[in-house]
Parts: sequence; C-alpha cells; structure tokens
Amino acid sequence: MKVQNLKRFTMCAIVLLLGGFTIAGVPEGGYHLLKKYDLGAAPGGKEYWDYITFDAATRRLYISHNTEVKVLDADSGGIVGSIPDLKRVHGIALVSDLGRGLISDGGADEAVVFDLKSLKVTNHIKTGGNPDCIIYDPASKHVFTMNGKTNDSSVIDPSSLAVIATIPMGGRPEYAVADGKGMIYDNIEDKNEVVALDSRSNTVKARWPIAPAEEATAMDMDVQHRRLFIGGRNQILAIMDADTGKVLQTFPIGSGVDTNIYEPETGLLFTATREGTLHVFHEDRPDRFSVVETVKTEFGARNGALDPKSHKLFIDTADFGPAPAPTAEQPKPQPAPVSGTFRLLVYGR
Repeated sequence: MKVQNLKRFTMCAIVLLLGGFTIAGVPEGGYHLLKKYDLGAAPGGKEYWDYITFDAATRRLYISHNTEVKVLDADSGGIVGSIPDLKRVHGIALVSDLGRGLISDGGADEAVVFDLKSLKVTNHIKTGGNPDCIIYDPASKHVFTMNGKTNDSSVIDPSSLAVIATIPMGGRPEYAVADGKGMIYDNIEDKNEVVALDSRSNTVKARWPIAPAEEATAMDMDVQHRRLFIGGRNQILAIMDADTGKVLQTFPIGSGVDTNIYEPETGLLFTATREGTLHVFHEDRPDRFSVVETVKTEFGARNGALDPKSHKLFIDTADFGPAPAPTAEQPKPQPAPVSGTFRLLVYGR
C-alpha cells in the first residue's frame, strides 16, 4: 500500500509540475497604448484606409491612406515619404529582392509598381476589377491580387511586370496568406468558404466551409503547425486545419474584424475589430487556443501590422462623426471618419 501511495503521489506531483510549466508558458496580457502618431489628412479630404505592411529589413511601415501610401519609420513614427496620385489604395506587397513594391489600387483596377528606395512609381499593371488584397508568394516568386469586382486573382510576374494568369476564385476574394511552400489560402467572403490555391499551377485545389464563421475578411497562418486564423464579420474567429479544412475551434470577437496577426515567437494571435477591440489569444498547443485578454482600443482601429522585433502592434484609425440618416440605398449608414484626424496607434506591453 505504501508503494502504491508513493507512486500515486509521484504521479500527482509530475502532473502538477507539468501543469505549472504549461501555465507559466502562457504569455501574460497587459497590452496597452504606447504612442500615437498623427498622419495628417488624406489628399482630397476623404479619409479611407485599409492594409498596413511592415518591412522588417528597413523598419518601414507602408500605410494605405485613400489615394496615397504613407511610408513611416516604425521606430520614430516619422514620415519617410509617400506614394501619391492613386485612386483608392488597398494593400502593399514588397518584393525586396527586386527592390520593388506593388500597390493594389482598387479605384484604378491596377497594380501600381514603385521603387523601394526612391518611392517613385515606375509602372502600372492592369488587373481584374477592384484588386483588394495583394501578396507576394515566395514559392512561385509571383504577386497575386485578389479582385473583388471580377471574382478572380491576377497573377503578376514582378520581374517582367506582366500578368501571366487570371484565376477564377468562385466568389469575392478577400484576405489571403501564403504558406511559403506553394499554397495560398484566401477567404471567399460572399461564399463563406476558404479556397486553397496552388501558386505554381495557378489552380484552386480545395474549397472548405468556414461555418460557423461567416463573411470572412481577415486571415493569418501558423505556418509551422498548419493553422489558419479566419475572422468572420458575424463576430466569430475560426481556427482551421490548413491541410484538411476542418474547423478546430472558434471564439467570439467584436464586430467589423479586418486584421488577424499571428506571432510565431510567442504563439500569440491578435484580432483587431472596427468596434475598437483587440483580442489576444494564445496557442497553447496546435489544437487548443485560449483567451489571453481583450484590449479596448479606438473605434475604427481594425487594420494593423506587427513588428516581430519589438513585439509592438501598429493599428490606424481616425475620429468619426455621427452616422447620416438612413436612406433606401443605405438603410444602415455607418459613421464617417473626420478629415485630418487619421493617426497610428502603437500598442505593446
């Protein structure tokens, strides 16, 4: 009996010890606002913004701002320059090996090419209608635009600056991520599904439902453990197996999600929403995530980027006026941002 009791005690001690290590391994919360940088009024006076791209090599932030791209020093917040005279900017993809960047200009139905050093525009490439998300895929060494109006993807060779393929996406494509091994995953917002796209053959290999999430606009990926993080506008975050399409776990989130960011070093997942919430989750193991905290930010702060060196988050927003009166065309009008109040918020611990 004494031997059995000793064995039981030993096993309990091991379980408690391992449990202690598990708990200790979960990062604490404490994310809060560190700084604000005023970015000035958008050219033409109409405030609009979308994706932010962070370049770790140059410590620069590329921020979409209606008809321009603002370029900031991520450490000082100083404005390095801008890329002006665009129509309606969505995203910015960087091809550092070629010294080029490409901007998805949804208002002009084109990808705008610029020089990374001078920030001067060098070329315009016609794409499908209303290119939104734009990403560089290191496996194929091609740039993909996700075109919301024509429901397709334009494949661009950044060396020749030519569109080499157009891929039907079967619905309105939104945010996409590349796994670096030849697969691109994209939210099809109006079909409530994710497509798996082979970037070498330029063909769709699979379509997976994202239920119970709907109208997904945000995505990121844990490449090592093959997990997709899908933000639905019905206020549900879905975590999906990137090889089988199985939804493994879901969490409630705020309304108006537009950014998911996964940080491999810490296992943290950040979700930013328009209502002004920053949700922080932790990957306890590949099949189980937990809530770390929910940070109150500012209304409209739904687009962001992460600096993996400092672990700081950059999120932009502006002041908003009251929503206009409902009309037949706009039965649920949204508050409009106030010109000249656009700013960058920096969060950290």
